[in-house]
Amino acid sequence: MIQSIPTKSSTRDKLLDDLRTVISDAEQWVRQSGQLTGDELLAARDKMERTLRNAKDDLVRLSEPVVEKTKEAAKATDDFVHENPWKAVGIGAAVGLVVGLLIARK
Repeated sequence: MIQSIPTKSSTRDKLLDDLRTVISDAEQWVRQSGQLTGDELLAARDKMERTLRNAKDDLVRLSEPVVEKTKEAAKATDDFVHENPWKAVGIGAAVGLVVGLLIARK
C-alpha cells in the first residue's frame, strides 16, 4: 500500500531556515573575510559547516520518503502493465492521441 509522504511543514521550515542561515553566513563571511583573524575565521567556518551539515541532513530526511514513494509507484505501475498489458497499451495510445491533438491545436 502506498503511504502518504510525511512532509511536515516544520521540517521544511527548518530546512529553509538552515539554508537561509548558510546563505547569510556565507554573505557575512565574504564581507568580513579580510577582517577576520585566524580564530574568528575558523569559528565562522565551523559555524557554516555545522549549518550546512544540518541542512543536508534535513534534505536527506525529506527526500527519503519521496524516493520510497516513487519506487512504490513505479512498482505498482510495472505490476499493472504486466497484469493488464492491453489496458496499458490502450491507455498509452489514448494519452498519445490527446497529447497529439493538443500539440496540433497550437
